Amino acid sequence: MRKLLSATLVLGLASTPVTAAELTVITAGDQNMVDYINEYLGPIFEEQNPGHTVRAVGTGPGDAGSQKILERFEAQKQAGSETWDTDVAVVHEKFAGPMVSGGYLEAYRDNISSGKLVTRANADMALGSNVKGYVMPMFNSQTALAYNPALLPNPPKSYEELAAWVKENPNQFGYNGIKGGASGVSFVMGWVYAFGDGDANKLMNGPFEEAETTKWDAAFDSLKEFTQNATLTPGNAGTLDLLSRGEIAIGPVWVDMFYSWQANGQLPPEFKLVLPAPGMPGQPMHYVIPAKAPNKDLAEKFVELATSPKVQAEGIVKRFNWYPGIDAQHVQAELDAETWNKLFTDVTPEDLASYGKPFPIAPYNNAILEAYEAKAAN
Repeated sequence: MRKLLSATLVLGLASTPVTAAELTVITAGDQNMVDYINEYLGPIFEEQNPGHTVRAVGTGPGDAGSQKILERFEAQKQAGSETWDTDVAVVHEKFAGPMVSGGYLEAYRDNISSGKLVTRANADMALGSNVKGYVMPMFNSQTALAYNPALLPNPPKSYEELAAWVKENPNQFGYNGIKGGASGVSFVMGWVYAFGDGDANKLMNGPFEEAETTKWDAAFDSLKEFTQNATLTPGNAGTLDLLSRGEIAIGPVWVDMFYSWQANGQLPPEFKLVLPAPGMPGQPMHYVIPAKAPNKDLAEKFVELATSPKVQAEGIVKRFNWYPGIDAQHVQAELDAETWNKLFTDVTPEDLASYGKPFPIAPYNNAILEAYEAKAAN
């Protein structure tokens, strides 16, 4: 009996970490980001790592949430703190570059097994900044064209085909311009990629050259004409609403929002998506590990779990209709056929690899928005 008790105590000690740690995760974005970690991802991690706990704290939606994280890291670096108060952070793409250049992040991607499963270029270049090794995409959000097959059985497969179709079918395409939602902004950026006389790759990756901004006149002239034949919607939801009521036949949307509306019965199940050539922008949210994280080894294990094929399938694809942060081919085996077909039949992994583009780097992005207001807005 004594031997059995001793063995039990030894086993118990072996299964409990010498020092239990609380892993602190701070995340920009809506409340669903916090809930995802506290209610889904954290409990899985705690079960796999007994004794350790996970606590997620939100910093708020949109760019402001990521800006708070950037300022938090900056303040702790300037204070010379030996360890910081964060183990893992989730930030918007545009903040990854400044965090790397500021020396706020650990280069960890090569240390985790899921690092080699990432193939999209936005995991290496974030709006013109080299972030390779420093980030792992939590998910990829993507824009595409949603359409009503009853009104448009053969949708345009490219911006060129779309421009010709809208000319012959006025007011059947709807988008929000650049007001009230980023799906319209994404469409405009894709238009410049398609019809601008400059180098689209330079717009996405830099460097910024003022002369490049003079090469868009013809693109904006054609976009002005196109917009005169389009229906302007009040925002992302407005485009989907007009689609659902049959007032337009096609328009740009966020893919996850499209599928959420379908799941809620707000869009007919027969509505479909197409990602036109040469592509439309989307954007990831990134997991980063601070340079002075108090629990670096645990932080790496956490991100490794969060970006594993099973969690990407169950947590990212099935729960939120987001595209996975890792290459979709590694996620397919973890998904039932119905879920896979829903998310990847209209827009295939090959489509995403070919036509899923980043937004332009900030100076070009701002210049395009200004040019749109000056030359294409009605």
